[in-house]
Amino acid sequence: MDRNLVAKLGLADLEPGWVWLVGAGPGDPGLITALGLQALAQADAILFDALVDETLLSLSDAEKIYAGKRAGVRSCKQDEISDLLVSLAKEGKRVLRLKGGDPFVFGRGGEEAQALARAGVNFRIVPGITAGIGGLAYAGIPVTHRDTNHAVTFITGHGVDGKLTSLDWAAVSHGAPTLVLYMARRFAGEIADALMAAGRGPDEACAIVSNAARDNQQVIVTTLAGLGAAAQTAEPLSIIVIGENVKLAGELSWLAP
Repeated sequence: MDRNLVAKLGLADLEPGWVWLVGAGPGDPGLITALGLQALAQADAILFDALVDETLLSLSDAEKIYAGKRAGVRSCKQDEISDLLVSLAKEGKRVLRLKGGDPFVFGRGGEEAQALARAGVNFRIVPGITAGIGGLAYAGIPVTHRDTNHAVTFITGHGVDGKLTSLDWAAVSHGAPTLVLYMARRFAGEIADALMAAGRGPDEACAIVSNAARDNQQVIVTTLAGLGAAAQTAEPLSIIVIGENVKLAGELSWLAP
C-alpha cells in the first residue's frame, strides 16, 4: 500500500497484540474500507469467514485461517473462533478478523468483541457495508426513498437454534413500510404468511437478491404471496426485501446487462 496515501488519510496502524474486527462489505472486494485495506497490509494472521471475496485475501501474505459459519454446514463454533482470536493476540500477533458485510449487523462481531474485552485484548471495530444496504444497492433497490418510506426494519430470519426467529410479526408488519430480511430464504414462505395474516397485502412487491454485489448476482422480483415459492429457486446466499422500494429496481438497476 502507498505509505504516502496512508499518511494523508491518517490511518491508524494495526499493532502487535491487537485484533481488528473488520467488515469486508457484501461481495464486491472494492467495497472494503481504507482501514480494512490497512489491516490487510499489516496483519500477521487473518481469520476470515465464508462470505469474504478471495481477491481480498490474495492481497495479504499473512497466515490465513478459515473461520466461517454457514447454515446447514458443519463449521467453526463461535467459542472456538473467539478463543483463537484471543490466543493469537496474546502471542503478540497483529490479528485481522475479516467478516462479510458489517461485523455488528447480524455478524456476531459483538460476541467476538465481548470475548476480547473480557480477555483483556485490545481491539478495534472497523465497520463495513452491510448486505441489507449495499447488496440491495447493487440490485438498484434503495433501502429508503422519500416517496415510499421513512423507516426500515432489519430482521434476521432465524435464531441461534436455527429455527424461525421468534418475533411479534404483527408488530413487525406495521413497524416499517420496508422490511429487509437476512438469512431468511428457508423461512420465506412462513414469514410471508405471518405478514399477510397481520394485514400486509399479498400483491406487495418483494425481491430476493442472491450473491449480492458479485459477478453472479441474481435478482428475483415477486410478490408477498409468491415469496415462498420464489425463495425455493433462489441461491442460498440471499437477502430479501419487502416494500414499495422494490418497484424502483426497474429504473435503477444499474448493474443489469
